[in-house]
Amino acid sequence: MLRNAGILIIGWAALALTIWLLPGITADNGWATLGAAVLLGLFGVALRPLVARLMTWIGWAGVLAGWLFAQAGLVYLALWLAPGIHVHDFWTAFWASWIYAAIVSVALWVVTAGRTETVTRHLLWVNRRFRGKVPRSDVPGVVFIQIDGLSAPLARWALDTGNLPTLGRWLRSGSHLLTEWHAQLPATTPASQAGLLHGASDRVPAFRWYEKENARLVVTNQPADAALVETRLSDGHGLLADGGVSLSNVFSGDAPTSLLTMSTARAGRGPAHYLSTFLLDPFGLTRSLILTLGEIVKELYQARRQRLHRVEPRIKREPSYVLLRGVTNVLLRHLNVAVLAEHLMRGTPAMYCDFVDYDEIAHHAGPARPESLAALEGIDAVLANLEEVAAAAPRPYEFVVLSDHGQSQGATFRQRYGIGLEDLVRGESVLTTSDDEQAGRAKTLRASLLPGSSDESEKTVETPEFVVMASGNLGLVYLPRLPGRLTYEVIEKHHPGLVDRIATHPGVGWVMVRSEADGPVVLGATGRRRLDDDHVDGDDPLAGFGPHAASDLRRHDGLEHTPDLLVNSLHDPATGEVAAFEELVGCHGGLGGWQDRPVLIHPRTWEIAVDLSSADAVHAQLKRWLTTYSGR
Repeated sequence: MLRNAGILIIGWAALALTIWLLPGITADNGWATLGAAVLLGLFGVALRPLVARLMTWIGWAGVLAGWLFAQAGLVYLALWLAPGIHVHDFWTAFWASWIYAAIVSVALWVVTAGRTETVTRHLLWVNRRFRGKVPRSDVPGVVFIQIDGLSAPLARWALDTGNLPTLGRWLRSGSHLLTEWHAQLPATTPASQAGLLHGASDRVPAFRWYEKENARLVVTNQPADAALVETRLSDGHGLLADGGVSLSNVFSGDAPTSLLTMSTARAGRGPAHYLSTFLLDPFGLTRSLILTLGEIVKELYQARRQRLHRVEPRIKREPSYVLLRGVTNVLLRHLNVAVLAEHLMRGTPAMYCDFVDYDEIAHHAGPARPESLAALEGIDAVLANLEEVAAAAPRPYEFVVLSDHGQSQGATFRQRYGIGLEDLVRGESVLTTSDDEQAGRAKTLRASLLPGSSDESEKTVETPEFVVMASGNLGLVYLPRLPGRLTYEVIEKHHPGLVDRIATHPGVGWVMVRSEADGPVVLGATGRRRLDDDHVDGDDPLAGFGPHAASDLRRHDGLEHTPDLLVNSLHDPATGEVAAFEELVGCHGGLGGWQDRPVLIHPRTWEIAVDLSSADAVHAQLKRWLTTYSGR
């Protein structure tokens, strides 16, 4: 009752301010405004669900029209019927609806800032129709929440500093345990999710790669390429195949319901009811847009703060990233929470959602910087909301929180040496790619909303002499005019001194290449290591890159589409810093630092029965848990 009274007071004040600001609407007195606010609230409760269903039935044109005009229609109807209110025409009501929604969103944010229970109560109210309709079950469901880019060491540090209060409460209460697992090379979201969701990480050699046989660039944050890759790794029995939901992932895990997922974004499906509801909900898109603008302002301030304080290492934060941060750190997060809450109340048996907020900010600010830790706090608050919603769900739920990789920090290769990896290769013609990893999230959202939209990955290019690609501090060099995987001897014949020039550069830690005489070898500035028998001549180029370096490279040597030259940046063991071949201060994809040390937080009573030495192994463990504890 108090909550409804508070919302009514906010709506009354917001409507009064809207009438005062906007010519074309007048009220005889404050009681007339109150009456209009009451009518508007009643119409929203009674008519908004019907409008959402109608929008879904019509299709994307209905979704767009409903978002633009439905709220305006409700406002116009309430103002027209309310005694003592005079509105000039529909277009006046149209602009009034947006001003009113913005004022309500800001007011609710001010009143409820930091209070997760307010968001939870709203999520329960929006999904109240499922109560009594969904049969209750004692079989527990499982919610998998992926915190993209969070390393286990940083997770422990954030727990100690209080940045993860919800996870800290779970661990201190004894309900959950934290453990670390190993992300094999390459430590990227597509490779790890291919393993976590499908048990097939060996089909993804990097974040982006080149296929000589069909002269194709494959970039896994392009929906068309993600769909292609999933056809190669899916066997129909992925982690979510038995009635699960995939949300905001790269691959679907064979889930029958796949939403905002890169590999299925271009499937041409119509708008789901959840999206229509989100667009019309005052806690939905309108609120999210207001907070997105706030996030953009916060980013501009934090970037300036880094410059003024001369924080190093740092990079220039491009305007495109400023907007992208607002979209992923607010809009996409809110949409994810809304969808997860609905499926919790529907009793969905398993759901897997990737929250990319922290990873994106850490790329541009640094993994342990204040703004990155603030993003972690936001995701932790989401866990508190979902925990509270799950308590009212028609079945019990267990939560598994995991990451796909960590991040390592450092000044970029170009910042240190004034050149990029492509300049070091120095071919007659060099094709490079520099598409930001998280830009794919915007493309996925666009492809989900506009299924016919095109994809840059479908373009063909003239065959260059070299193709140079970067996945964090891992570089891939192909010589596409020569067929097949090239050996050191063939490369030396066509480009004398190329391999040694790269391997001896001070910004390069090692280069892996095949040799006709010795098989796969790893070359450094002052030594070489044969991977077949681990014989080392001179200094071991893999020293300091971790205990899994040699085994990871042996595995990578056998992957399809492994490049002719695999290049890893330097790693400073004293600071843990690396030198990304992309312009990112926090990176992952290669070896060095915390990037291959992701985290797994699971219910204490769920025993680990396998060696968590790869994403595929974690997939096997997750499947075992689903079978043992959830009956699937």
